[in-house]
Amino acid sequence: MNFTQIFSILKARWVVGALVLGATLLATLVISLILPKQYLATASVVVDVKPDPISAMAYGSMVSPGFIATQVDIIQSERVAQRVVRNLKLTENPQIREQWKEATGGQGSLDAWIADSFQKYMDVKPSRESNVLSISYRAPDARFAAGLANAFVQAYVETSLELRVDPAREYSNFFDMRAKEGREAVEKAQNKLSAFQSEKGITAADERLDIENTRLNELSSQLVALQALASESSSRLNQAQSGSADKMQEVFNSPVVAGLKADVSRQEARLQEFNVKLGESHPQVVELKANLNELRDRLNLEVKRISGGVSVSYNINKQREAQVRSELAAQRAKVLQMKAVRDEGAVLVRDLENAQRAYDAITARRNQSSLESQTTQSSVNVLSQAVAPVLPASPKLVLNLVLSLFVGSMLALGTVMVMEMRDRRVRSQEDVSTLLGLPVIGVLPKPGARNLKALPNQMKQRVLGNSAL
Repeated sequence: MNFTQIFSILKARWVVGALVLGATLLATLVISLILPKQYLATASVVVDVKPDPISAMAYGSMVSPGFIATQVDIIQSERVAQRVVRNLKLTENPQIREQWKEATGGQGSLDAWIADSFQKYMDVKPSRESNVLSISYRAPDARFAAGLANAFVQAYVETSLELRVDPAREYSNFFDMRAKEGREAVEKAQNKLSAFQSEKGITAADERLDIENTRLNELSSQLVALQALASESSSRLNQAQSGSADKMQEVFNSPVVAGLKADVSRQEARLQEFNVKLGESHPQVVELKANLNELRDRLNLEVKRISGGVSVSYNINKQREAQVRSELAAQRAKVLQMKAVRDEGAVLVRDLENAQRAYDAITARRNQSSLESQTTQSSVNVLSQAVAPVLPASPKLVLNLVLSLFVGSMLALGTVMVMEMRDRRVRSQEDVSTLLGLPVIGVLPKPGARNLKALPNQMKQRVLGNSAL
């Protein structure tokens, strides 16, 4: 079926199509006029993305889509709707209470029933690529719609602040308890350290250990020096006891020994001279021998005396070495004991420092939570208040009529085509050719035609040609 056929069908059944279209437009007009008017009031809020000056929560330059979706869910939540009911004190209205009893039979919560009825006509739309949320409310009364939209905005701001403050209050109470425990731990550690210092007679900054370490080093040096002296004394003593006392350094350095040796040498020289001159039996020779023996005895006595001094020096050095060794052992034990005491005190000091650091950290968190729990500024700010709309949002008469015109046209066309399919008629030459499957050789004029002017030229030629035959 081509466009010409469709046009001919519409031309033939235009009355039916016009009736269908008119009925559709009339029904739309009547329904639009009968339907109650609905007013839509819209308020908007903006989510603040600036860093929080209290908790130092660093947001990005834009809030994430997930965060915006969360805010939409909060606005649409029952908690916000019930806050609207409480803020407007609707539960105190006797008419609303009667309506609730009639609708529910007194079952359930009045707040939840009113909040549920409000949520049906409230809508939230986030702005695209921004932090603005639009809160709309639809109602038959313009002022009521604006009031409910603003009430939802106020309830959302209060709920947002409440969601931020309530956890901070709980954290603040928690940190108050932890701070009390931390303070008790600090006091306990301080008392334990003080008792230990009082018992041991030391302080955390005691310098006695450094003094005792210095004393220990001095004793170690003295012991090394005395050991060297004792070793040297032992060598000299062994030399003296082995019969080589006259070769000792002390003997060589002794002026008495040197003098006696000189006297012995002179006496030996005189004795030898007198032996040659006078003979061994001469009284002078005998006297010289006696003097020489006396000098040698004195020399031996002096050597023995000096070697005996070496023995005394060795004994003194050994005694001093033993004494210093004993003092060194006592000093080492004392230093070790003081180190053990100081290490034990250092452990107590570290316990105190750890307890103090933990208490300081808890105190800082408690102060921060306390400030957050006292904040009155939400991260949501009102961008615009809803005002009572002048024109209703629905029904929209012009839009409904335009849509009705389109729908009515489709219905009219469909009705005409259905009627044509049920009662098919010949509307043109093409219909005859299609139905019979034969070519058209002539067209008769319509009833009432007075001449052949109404016929097409081609048909005229065919008629005149057949007449000539």
